[in-house]
Amino acid sequence: MARLVLKFGGTSVGDIPRIQNVARHVKREVEAGHHVAVVVSAMAGKTNELVAWCREASPIHDAREYDAIVASGEQVTAGLLAITLQKMGINARSWQGWQIPIRTDGAHGAARIQEIDAGEIVRRFDEDQVAVVAGFQGIAPDNRIATLGRGGSDTSAVAIAAAIGADRCDIYTDVDGVYTTDPRIEPKARRMAKISFEEMLEMASLGAKVLQVRSVELAMVHKVRTFVRSSFVDPDAPGMGDFDNPPGTLICDEDEIVEQQVVTGIAYSRDEAQISLRRVEDRPGVAAAIFGPLADAGVNVDMIVQNISESGDATDMTFTVPAGDLQKAITLLENAKAEMRYDALQSESGLTKVSVIGIGMRSHTGVAATAFKALAARSINIKAITTSEIKISILIDGDYTELAVRALHGVYGLDKA
Repeated sequence: MARLVLKFGGTSVGDIPRIQNVARHVKREVEAGHHVAVVVSAMAGKTNELVAWCREASPIHDAREYDAIVASGEQVTAGLLAITLQKMGINARSWQGWQIPIRTDGAHGAARIQEIDAGEIVRRFDEDQVAVVAGFQGIAPDNRIATLGRGGSDTSAVAIAAAIGADRCDIYTDVDGVYTTDPRIEPKARRMAKISFEEMLEMASLGAKVLQVRSVELAMVHKVRTFVRSSFVDPDAPGMGDFDNPPGTLICDEDEIVEQQVVTGIAYSRDEAQISLRRVEDRPGVAAAIFGPLADAGVNVDMIVQNISESGDATDMTFTVPAGDLQKAITLLENAKAEMRYDALQSESGLTKVSVIGIGMRSHTGVAATAFKALAARSINIKAITTSEIKISILIDGDYTELAVRALHGVYGLDKA
């Protein structure tokens, strides 16, 4: 008998027939003799509707009341799924975040989980009761509902899995696993059987939308084995109940991966923008003077390239920001030009960051050179490059996104079974 956490996203619980399908997935695991906790998102589109109502009521509103409103979507889904399971003869009840309790910090709207007391849920496992938990929420120190930010139900699921000592956390979504790249761009993309926590963290942070970044971080810290699976497959299809090798992609410690490929996947992120500050005075503290105010303004700076002039008294500073933050960043930099001591500011939008990811890169040479040659052969100009132990990120013109992704996917042999 194992402990399982099953998480179902918004598209998986989009209406009553889909909730009934989810209940069949839960029933399968219960009948196999497992103790099950289920974490659910709001129905597809419901959170956006609730957020829009908040903004219509008042563009500037109390974050605590915002949380009380947007958390209701998950609570509705949890109650509906519990009712559906009960109709099937399964002992189930719904739990809101504060009832468990899932304790968070006080950052309403973007809270972080501090502690989960899962003792009562575990006790009820002895009564063969299924816990249906409203994701995305907890209780803050002010005793008010706090939400975890968009995509927070993934984080809820992994955190609960860690708290109850689950053998596995299954993330059910509208895709059947993690692919070597976006299948919409490269039809030859393959579903991976396994991917390491580190690789998945890079994939998630660099544009892959399968899992929320914080949930992967949490899974890595607590070593929670996580499966990405499709909720739209027949719950009773062959292999769906296979405990050791269910269909999907296992996210796990790299020690579990025997055959480590040099490159695991290609991720991309559109709508990047580049800012270049020309002839910045080269002095101690110049980087802090530039990037500190940007951080304070909530502008996420990513790729950074610095070039020192031949004379050594000036430097060019180039970095990327999300396209949506470009104008805010430009305004801030122009207003602080005297303090930052640069001569000119240049910017460009419509860019894409394409990333090559793989833990095998640690022990192999020539990975970067292969990427550069593949792009050069297709006349794709590289605007900036950053690297880490298991990642190479390349900034290119957005018009070449699909061509670059297909080229890199092919050159590393990811399209071969």
